[in-house]
Amino acid sequence: MNKLIRSRSNRKLAGVLGGISERIGMDSTLLRVLYLVLFLFTGFFPMGLLYILLIFIMPNEGNYR
Repeated sequence: MNKLIRSRSNRKLAGVLGGISERIGMDSTLLRVLYLVLFLFTGFFPMGLLYILLIFIMPNEGNYR
């Protein structure tokens, strides 16, 4: 089973959405657009906080063993 890791090659900011898109097999651009829509409609708190938490929780692709 593939682990959820931050992508080094498919990143715009920290690689969180790129890693999620690689894990679930979804186009990363589509996932980023969906995230942006949710971010704008819900405000910073839920989606922004989730993204920041995932930066610290998800291991980076190069540091994963």
